[in-house]
Amino acid sequence: MKKLINLLLLLLFSVTINAQSILTTKHNLSVAGPGTVKASSETEVCLFCHTVHNSKPSSPLWNRNDPGNTYNYYTSTTMHATPGQPSGSSLLCLSCHDGTVALGSVLSRSSIISFGSNLNMPIGNSNLGTDLRNDHPLSFTYDVALSTIPNSQLKNPTSLVPQIKLENSKLQCTSCHDPHKDVYSKFLVLSPLNSNLCKACHEKTDWLTSSHNTSTKTWNNNAPNPWPYTTYTTVADNACENCHNPHNSGSNKHLLKQAVEEDNCLDCHNGNAATKNVQADFSKTYRHNVAGYLNAHYPTEDGVPLTKHVECVDCHNPHATKAQSATAPAVKGPNIDAVGVNQSGVVVNSATNEYEICYRCHSNNAVTGAASLRKIIQNDLRLEFDPSNPSFHPVAAIGNNTTITGLLSPYSPSSMIYCTDCHSSNDTTVRGPHGSIYPQILKYNYDRGSIYVNSYSAYELCYKCHDQTTTITKHNLLSVSATHGTITSCNTCHDPHGISSTQGNALNNSHLINFTSIVTNNTNGILNWTYSSPGHGSCDLSCHGHNHIGSSY
Repeated sequence: MKKLINLLLLLLFSVTINAQSILTTKHNLSVAGPGTVKASSETEVCLFCHTVHNSKPSSPLWNRNDPGNTYNYYTSTTMHATPGQPSGSSLLCLSCHDGTVALGSVLSRSSIISFGSNLNMPIGNSNLGTDLRNDHPLSFTYDVALSTIPNSQLKNPTSLVPQIKLENSKLQCTSCHDPHKDVYSKFLVLSPLNSNLCKACHEKTDWLTSSHNTSTKTWNNNAPNPWPYTTYTTVADNACENCHNPHNSGSNKHLLKQAVEEDNCLDCHNGNAATKNVQADFSKTYRHNVAGYLNAHYPTEDGVPLTKHVECVDCHNPHATKAQSATAPAVKGPNIDAVGVNQSGVVVNSATNEYEICYRCHSNNAVTGAASLRKIIQNDLRLEFDPSNPSFHPVAAIGNNTTITGLLSPYSPSSMIYCTDCHSSNDTTVRGPHGSIYPQILKYNYDRGSIYVNSYSAYELCYKCHDQTTTITKHNLLSVSATHGTITSCNTCHDPHGISSTQGNALNNSHLINFTSIVTNNTNGILNWTYSSPGHGSCDLSCHGHNHIGSSY
């Protein structure tokens, strides 16, 4: 009798707290229940989980047997917890929600309670099955030791809000769901607005100020729907669920909504929620081909990837990205906390400079291939931009040439630039090297032909920084053209990245001089260019059939 009274008091408290009653939820499986899944004639409410007699010998008087199934459970390269087979109250939940046990199969009845045609949990989001790899991990010990593991990014369990309840120090279904009341939908113990429930345990670095946590952008209702599992209408309101789905996710990897990694980004970044249409750039001829790889990237992979691939998260940390400007070479907001390789070749988990993110794939052991075949071949960008080089575009340091003329405002000899000042979308409303109509994902046209074309559009990439008139005058191009009939292009003489100090020298390779294959030895067998002073030098070489022996300018 004492057990019965205690149970009744417990149930009375559970079903009436916050004026919420189990009677009005889908867990009222009696014939009077409000859901579509309910018993054919059974009028009792609580017996589908509890009974006062002949229950299982465990609290709180379970009225169901364990399903007896072996489950595949969630694993991850970034998870520090050690989940195992479901236990405790999670097993009770799964005795309905894995879809293998009849809903009306209870210990207190000799026969199965009839549910009409719905004998087991119907196929749908509530039926998790026995493959739980696409569901949030459960039945693992969540203790202080787990929260203090480096990079666990979990809150100390002693500081969890009261609504998050652990069962014998383990996280179970009931840590997130209260089966007796449905105040916040899906029986959640906290509101999912702005992912409050997720943030009750998880604390990602820089998340609080990230765009995915603060943006008020809305969806324009053009397919696909970026938020098919929620009723919220802004990026900030959906927060974690912009990318993740804690149950029945589209991928076993990090509980992402969709199996194809970039689809989790592009359902917003296609112009339907985010302002910029990045997806359009990925369909251009020259692009970072994120669609060419699947399940190749892992957050725990080597700083210098051993397997060639590119995914959005190789350059962007979705938990930290934000709309924030910066001055070259510092990392801009969209790339905050991305992994990189610094100028010394050392992996940095949070890149300080934008070029470090590029170096991660375009330096060290990476072989990307040169756009032009040159006398000095070097495919390692880190070596090409090294500040100790005889010449380099000022990406990693201020350039060597302090007398350079013809730079357009706001540039000066002391300026620095980003890789993305040259390599970016040809659509100037979209930033970043996602895709372009020009080779090497260039922002503007750059004619690599060996003959100079007197056209702004041919060398627009150069003329965006270097004044066209000054450049033509400084190189005396029109006079040379009148004398020789043809003159060579920018690309024939200048290597736009730089010349490594391990291969070139200040005498022959200043001013980005690194000839292409169109330049050959002169009749004396010499191929040499020598700088003497600003605007002066001499050539010993053959170019376009013209033999130069000590030719000065």
